[in-house]
Amino acid sequence: MGSFSIWHWLVVLLIVVLVFGTKRLKNVGKDLGEAVKGFKDGVSADDKPKAQLPKDDAAGSEQARSEQTSEDERTPR
Repeated sequence: MGSFSIWHWLVVLLIVVLVFGTKRLKNVGKDLGEAVKGFKDGVSADDKPKAQLPKDDAAGSEQARSEQTSEDERTPR
């Protein structure tokens, strides 16, 4: 068996282009590139330190969330 030669890969590429068409392959490449970019941005965002909120603001927002939750529980569905 062994490894495939360049001619084998060219035939495979030709078949893929004939089956899917160049427009669809272009769209797949674009979507894949955007996904990789989004992944890199997400990973790099985790490395950066998050901005510290003052304790008063953090407690106030937590209280507002708990009030909203308790109000939602009272509302019949």
